[in-house]
Amino acid sequence: MKLNIVTLTFVVVAIPFLVVHFWGPPWTAWRIAGLAIAIPAFLLLALARVQLGRAFSVQAKASTLVTTGLYSRIRNPIYFFGGLAIAGLFLWVNQPRMMLLFVVLIPMQAWRSRVEARVLEEKFGADYLEYKKRTWF
Repeated sequence: MKLNIVTLTFVVVAIPFLVVHFWGPPWTAWRIAGLAIAIPAFLLLALARVQLGRAFSVQAKASTLVTTGLYSRIRNPIYFFGGLAIAGLFLWVNQPRMMLLFVVLIPMQAWRSRVEARVLEEKFGADYLEYKKRTWF
């Protein structure tokens, strides 16, 4: 629960700051594209977090195998949509060179997803392997 309060506090402070600081003109195609990517990605990230419920943890744990909702198609929707939201924000704030952070972010998320996959496979065995066959990333 503590993490949820910290995350919610960050969002409540960060989003108004970003809107006030970066909303003004000029509205370029890149900025519009960034917002068009960031908003749905953020909403899907929030939906994935809600669907994960109590199974959410910062470190890999295997309390529940969530296979419904977004998780019925994507094994790691929080990583996927989080990355898209970040990319969209970088474009919206007119900082496309910040995309270079993905050189670090993508390998880090891939490593985290492999660690989680090992933990889930150890706990849920064949059920997890079957789920893994039906889903992407």
